[in-house]
Amino acid sequence: MGINTERDVEANMQIGPTDVGMVRIFIEADGVEIPMDFEPEEADEIADEIRAAAQAARAVAP
Repeated sequence: MGINTERDVEANMQIGPTDVGMVRIFIEADGVEIPMDFEPEEADEIADEIRAAAQAARAVAP
C-alpha cells in the first residue's frame, strides 16, 4: 500500500482550530476516529505541502 494505491473507503475529514490554540485535522472512517493536532506553524507547512501536491497533480492530469 502506498500513496498511489487506490482504495474504496469513505472518510470524513474536518479541519479547525481547537480551544487550546492548535489546528486539528480530524478523520473518521469505518468507525475509526483519528484526531491529529498541530501547532499553527506546522499546519502552515502542511498547507504548503498540500498546495505543492495540487500543483504537481495538475501537471500530470490528462
